[in-house]
Amino acid sequence: MDKLSDNRRSGTRRSEPKPLADLVGKCFADAFARQGFASGDIVTHWDDIVGPEIAAHAEPMRMNWPRSPDPDDAQPATLVLRVEGPAAIEIQHLSGVIIERVNRYFGWQAVSGIALRQAPLTRRARKPERPRIDENLAASLAAQMTGIGDDRLRAALGRLGAAIKRT
Repeated sequence: MDKLSDNRRSGTRRSEPKPLADLVGKCFADAFARQGFASGDIVTHWDDIVGPEIAAHAEPMRMNWPRSPDPDDAQPATLVLRVEGPAAIEIQHLSGVIIERVNRYFGWQAVSGIALRQAPLTRRARKPERPRIDENLAASLAAQMTGIGDDRLRAALGRLGAAIKRT
């Protein structure tokens, strides 16, 4: 209690932990803004916006906004996509669909055109598949737990034991 009351008297405050998203979000907001993205949603939710078929072959690089002397007269941007070479013609044919999906996601006409840049995609690492539990080992471990009356609890503990033995 003495340290707390000393801190109050001296005017110093204890810092509270902040969510990591609040701290990192500010850093990424500047990087996204330099690429013309008003928000990072188009990059972070690209798969959800355009669908997995298109996202497998194209990814957003930047948005080019036309310069306008009147800030209230905002013109739609051109979305620049990084596209794998062989898929470029397919993505070009789907440009209308991509524009429609992006604009629908944002709820206003944010994009009016698409520019393609052929380059390898920066693929995000996929989450590794969860290892499978050996069901036979889990069943044999559960059978050894005769002191547990609840069958579901015994089975869960058997799976836990099999997972621990696997590692």
